[in-house]
Amino acid sequence: MIGGRSSYGAFASVYDHLMSDMPYDDWIAWLEAYWQAHGRPSNIVDLGCGTGTIAIPLAQSGLNVTGIDLSREMIAVAREKEAAFRKEVQIPGKLAWLQGDIREWRAAEPFDAAVSLCDCLNYLLTEDDLRQAFRRTYDGLAPGGTFLFDMHHANQLDEYMLHEPFCHDDELVSYIWNCELDEQTDTITHQLVFFLPEEDGRYKRVEETHRERAYSEDTVRRLLAEAGFTRVESFADFTFEPVDDDSTLRMFFAATRP
Repeated sequence: MIGGRSSYGAFASVYDHLMSDMPYDDWIAWLEAYWQAHGRPSNIVDLGCGTGTIAIPLAQSGLNVTGIDLSREMIAVAREKEAAFRKEVQIPGKLAWLQGDIREWRAAEPFDAAVSLCDCLNYLLTEDDLRQAFRRTYDGLAPGGTFLFDMHHANQLDEYMLHEPFCHDDELVSYIWNCELDEQTDTITHQLVFFLPEEDGRYKRVEETHRERAYSEDTVRRLLAEAGFTRVESFADFTFEPVDDDSTLRMFFAATRP
């Protein structure tokens, strides 16, 4: 998968249901803690926004948010969620949704900050892909703008392999999820088979393949510096503590455009 969640087709319709236990509140709390210490932006772009589960709460907090995702299906779900939220709660910030590749996006006006969470950037499978995404993000930020994102550490891929295969079954969806790890490239392939119930009581079988690659902390820092970012910082697992290669599962990065 390149440029975002490009294979999230049929999966988009059940994504929020299956990911309901993901720590979205922790991602948002980490962003807010960073902004509290370094200055809160007003106009941000969410790269690989998925179904808007991060973007919508940020707009509820008053930020103007543009969400970009490669999957048309995920963007469609995000728009539906926004419409449903606006019927129930006030959303003071503006929201805009764009379908596009995060290696190629261009900003009409520069953003104060960019975010990319939920390991979206691990779906970029080559250093050149990642380099292009970083350069586009640099170009889309105003001077002093920050880029905040997270990525799986290679330890997380090992964790997947320890617990696979994953199986799930409820009234909305059933699936079987197998993983295969290429240790030479730190690339993991997720093979998912979904069974989606239809109105006549039968199930539709859908197959999707998702690939992620883990990059070393040093590689990410180098590519950010090559893109022009300065004051690059890295942290471990929703904290502001240093990355530990023996235990860290998710790396967080903060980079500033000078």
